[in-house]
Amino acid sequence: MSKPLEQAIAAMVATFNKYSGKEGDKYTLSKAELKELVSKELPSFMGKQLDERRFQKLMDDLDHNKDNSVDFQEYAVFLATLSTLCNEFFTDMKRKN
Repeated sequence: MSKPLEQAIAAMVATFNKYSGKEGDKYTLSKAELKELVSKELPSFMGKQLDERRFQKLMDDLDHNKDNSVDFQEYAVFLATLSTLCNEFFTDMKRKN
């Protein structure tokens, strides 16, 4: 039986691979692939209706090498940042209670 953290890493990798390569390079997420991933896999974090302006800002922030796609490393940084923000949120909640 794998441990929860091992399952989380496997889910992170599997989710990237589920959406990457539908529009070309199987090792990157195109803008459309990233939008589908975020909309379907992170609706609580990103909102069900991700407006184009907010999504373009996210894409610009993630695409460090400016190749109009998000590679696995850029995706992993995104998830790490999102995890950090969640940790800060729950830490602040604990302090307030």
